[in-house]
Amino acid sequence: MEKNRNYYIAIALSVLIVLGWQFLYMNPRMEAQRAAQQAQQAQQAEMQAQSQAAGNPQADAAGGQAGQTGQSGQVSGTLPGSSQAPAAATREQAIARTPRVAIDTQALSGSINLTGARLDDLHLRDYHETVDPASPTITLLSPADTKGGYFTEIGFIPGENVGSVPGPSTVWTVASGDKLTAQTPVTLQFTNDKGVVFSRTFAVDEHYMVTVTDKVENATGAAISLASYGRVTRYNKPEHASVYVIHEGFLGVLGTEGGLTEESYSSVEKEPYTFPKATGGWLGITDKYWATTLIPPQTLPYEARFTHFADGQARFQADYKTDAVTVQPGQSTEMKNLIFAGAKEVPLVDGYEQSLGIPRFDLLIDWGWFYFITKPMFKLMDFFFRYFGNFGVAILCTTIVVKLLFFPLANKQYASMAGMKRVQPKMEELKAKHGDDRMALQQAMMQLYKEEKINPIAGCWPVLLQIPIFFSLYKVIYVTIEMRHAPFFGWIQDLSAPDPTSLFNLFGLLPYDVPHALMIGVWPIIMGITMFLQMRMNPTPPDPTQAMIFTWMPLVFTFMLASFPAGLVIYWAWNNTLSIMQQALIMKRNGAKIELFDNLKGVFRRKSTAGK
Repeated sequence: MEKNRNYYIAIALSVLIVLGWQFLYMNPRMEAQRAAQQAQQAQQAEMQAQSQAAGNPQADAAGGQAGQTGQSGQVSGTLPGSSQAPAAATREQAIARTPRVAIDTQALSGSINLTGARLDDLHLRDYHETVDPASPTITLLSPADTKGGYFTEIGFIPGENVGSVPGPSTVWTVASGDKLTAQTPVTLQFTNDKGVVFSRTFAVDEHYMVTVTDKVENATGAAISLASYGRVTRYNKPEHASVYVIHEGFLGVLGTEGGLTEESYSSVEKEPYTFPKATGGWLGITDKYWATTLIPPQTLPYEARFTHFADGQARFQADYKTDAVTVQPGQSTEMKNLIFAGAKEVPLVDGYEQSLGIPRFDLLIDWGWFYFITKPMFKLMDFFFRYFGNFGVAILCTTIVVKLLFFPLANKQYASMAGMKRVQPKMEELKAKHGDDRMALQQAMMQLYKEEKINPIAGCWPVLLQIPIFFSLYKVIYVTIEMRHAPFFGWIQDLSAPDPTSLFNLFGLLPYDVPHALMIGVWPIIMGITMFLQMRMNPTPPDPTQAMIFTWMPLVFTFMLASFPAGLVIYWAWNNTLSIMQQALIMKRNGAKIELFDNLKGVFRRKSTAGK
């Protein structure tokens, strides 16, 4: 019995650790980061100048469209960009300033900016800012001359004999197509001062993958060389810092054999990350539910960086530059880049990895350390969702499956508990017999366990194995977009958000708002009650400290889990209920007395006595 109580205490401590990280690792250090940024600005500028002097082709992504011809067709220049602060324009004003081609698909709306041929205006039609379907749709990308600039751009760096190349200030003309849809691509064109013709075709699928095909035709009389670049640039970090269970910031798989690389905004602010030359892979910037990533030409070697620039408009940037390619006179070459800009839907991301051959693209979704548990857990829940059409019901069904998988271990756990209860009188006799001789008592107890065929540690494994299950379910509910704004029944309209009701305004009957700390909703209360009943299935421990923990733990958990996603609280309450039924069934089968009703009578009897 003491072992079992210790396991509950272990679970409590584990959840306390999760809560501690969640609420204390938010890192609201904006002022400190700004101060550090200002202190580093001069140093970064000096380093960038030194890099440019050394001929680093990626020395300053904020520099102008500089480019010099190197030997053997190599290029030596900078990735384009603007170091000036953006004009104070509204998003609508910024969009109206430049010529554009509309984007109109089932999943996306927005436009392509013909200046730079960049994606800087994108809305996600299927996702709204709140659970209200009339609320605005999610804005993913915004123009560079707004305070919330966030865009992606593909361009060229000049090499030998090529002349000027398309960059961020180049105004392209529309060669074909007046609107980008899933059925109709758009082709843009630019001809430079030497007669080199650049054609760029945008195509988009029914979801969030944009294919950018560049064709370069050499109409000059000499061989030309040039390199391509791609960048995702963002001015601001998310308004709310992410909790430890999810990564937001820079990420990528750099090379076909590379693993996932993740870097936070704060670490990139301290120093840029430059990666060795690679072939294949992808890189970009991710939020909790959305991402903007570049998939370079998978056959061309490239160099990649994660950087932060403080000159002029502060900005974060994930970029790459390919090796130079040579185009002979009268010949042409094509380069194909992919841009993913949208919602991180699990089946969609997995599908892109398979259909487009993007290495480990499924890691765009942060499955965490327990990847081998978390992703199958989601797939099981998604299976039930597709059958029942409700993720809350899917959570209930998934809990039953997990219970069935752990039933053999749980059977041993409860059978061991029943055996421990059965020999409780004999254990008391041994304690009286051996007194303070702990060594003799331990030996006698081990002999008793052996004679009665009881394994005193059998109850440990189900609890220990269910801890990663709990964390994995928490991860699934917290990070997968499928849970965002997913309703259950009644007042639960978003399983990824806390229960919106509160005991302290009688669940909305009283006309006032409740402080966040007192938002103790219906489902947390149900969870607390089921936890209380589950713990009362066992005798109250004789040790006063353990007895206090035993008594107050359900109340403490009720307050702690009130701020957790409602889906997780529903899982815990349902899991407790199944555990009560399972324990009662197994203990009855093993001839052990079920303590629940006697314990409840004892609790109320003590309260009644204390009141007299």
